[in-house]
Amino acid sequence: MRLLAIFCAGLALVSCGPPRLGELPAPSPADQPQRGGELNVGTVSITLSALSWDPADWAWKSNHDTGAVREQLFAADLSKAQSRGGPFPFTLDAYIPDDAIRGELAESWAWEGPLTLVVRLRRGVMWPDKPGVMRARELDAEDVVFTYAYLSQSPKKQADYFDHIDRVEARGSHTVVFHMKTFNVEWASRFGYGYYSGIIPREAADIDQGDWRNVTGTGPFKLDRYLQGTVQSYVRNPGYWDSETFGWRVDRLPFVDRVTYRIIRDEATYVSALRTGRLDILEAVRWTMAKHLQETTPELKFRRWLAPQGTLIALRVDRAPFNDLRVRRALNMAIDKQRLLESLYEGKGELMAFPQHPEFGPYFQSLDEMPSSVKELFVYNPEKAKALLAQAGYPKGFSTKMQVCSCSSAQMDLAAVIADYWSRVGVKVAIEPLEYGAFLSSMTTQTHGPTYLYATGHVSPLSTLRKSFLTGQRWNAAMYSNSSFDRELARVTEMRDEGERIEGVRDLTVRGLSEAPYIWLPTPYVYTAWWPWVRNYGGELRAGAVRPGPIYARIWIDLDLKSRMGFQ
Repeated sequence: MRLLAIFCAGLALVSCGPPRLGELPAPSPADQPQRGGELNVGTVSITLSALSWDPADWAWKSNHDTGAVREQLFAADLSKAQSRGGPFPFTLDAYIPDDAIRGELAESWAWEGPLTLVVRLRRGVMWPDKPGVMRARELDAEDVVFTYAYLSQSPKKQADYFDHIDRVEARGSHTVVFHMKTFNVEWASRFGYGYYSGIIPREAADIDQGDWRNVTGTGPFKLDRYLQGTVQSYVRNPGYWDSETFGWRVDRLPFVDRVTYRIIRDEATYVSALRTGRLDILEAVRWTMAKHLQETTPELKFRRWLAPQGTLIALRVDRAPFNDLRVRRALNMAIDKQRLLESLYEGKGELMAFPQHPEFGPYFQSLDEMPSSVKELFVYNPEKAKALLAQAGYPKGFSTKMQVCSCSSAQMDLAAVIADYWSRVGVKVAIEPLEYGAFLSSMTTQTHGPTYLYATGHVSPLSTLRKSFLTGQRWNAAMYSNSSFDRELARVTEMRDEGERIEGVRDLTVRGLSEAPYIWLPTPYVYTAWWPWVRNYGGELRAGAVRPGPIYARIWIDLDLKSRMGFQ
């Protein structure tokens, strides 16, 4: 019915001509886009400075920091956001359902056979003039080919990420052809909207990609200021190509003159910055702080979302005692996870929401649907834990070390609670806090300790399995390796039939959970908070893999309302 109404409305406009202003209700000035102002954001990574500006290095953080500058072939269709009457929340880190994808730099795409994808680029998309880097010119197919070559050949890329692609070629000035070796169901994200997808100009071959001063792109903003540990600031790109439609009115993007990321390490300080209006948006607020803000600053708007990261403790299965399944299962049972959910999060979370996320639809199975081999890991049973440890040769327990990032007060608190639980079954834990860079580096160089507490994104139904369980993967902190699991995962990744693929993902998820290379911890609900002067926004967080830029480009600031509320 809704589609029929829209269709009929469209016919009315065609037959009667454009509406005259006198025939329409007078719009509220606040409901029409306003230009100007600065958008100050405390992003989901508010405590972290950029790790690298190189698109092949720490790609998730690079997407976050350059996603308003560098564009991708595809992006989320934000017109389908829940806040605009659509079905999609757009809060997951890196997953866009197929029916929520739009072309960004790609104008259209089609399969030219089972293993050949043809992408036609938009015309008139311009690279801005960047002194010392390049002169202004139009984006073309050679830029996409160059970007793919740069990323696919980088030693910093994730292992096997582009193995399904044979070659990429330009067919004329604005057509790019991807020749596949094998079908990969994640083709749209792998070099479309995912972690290694930001398009860079071919002139980048001659510049230092790690220098923020050299960052350039076709996106709505240009990076013009970076102070490590303090601020990242982006100024409006006046030549940006995209627009937003409001009824019959079309407005060029972006609306704000500047977007600034504030880097603030202390939770109390960034919450205070929101309350005092120095932040317009705070994207990730713990439930305790959200409750406090709702009581003290009721003018704020809020949105609750289930964290798109799983919280895990990796147990290195490549060394004793964690190479013994009995030990791994025992340490899971030694933690009262239901109590954790109730005490740390006041029940505001889910006991099991990893490696699959409920927003993955039928790929996700609730704990109630799981077999006993999985359910048992989520039931507090210290006596059975002790018995399993004794069977494994550790009747008096053992000592170990747990590494945790000092950048997260929540993770530090959680580590202390886990250590207490394990001590009750004889396992003594020395907690080792590490600064973020050192913390991540220890894992990626495989020098991390025997247990490693971290949060990791769900990505997608298949990629979560790949990153957590596939042999040799960078984010497989448990060092889990099983050749039959690897083969089955490869087979499922090539499945074109979604029904078969869902069944395969479910089977592999149960298998990975049962093997217990990780301690599976509850997933909390998190809040986004923003002031009402932030318009055309409903708490969306991602328009691609860890990429908020297109969202910020569509926001405008109601400067009059901000002034009336006592803020300048």
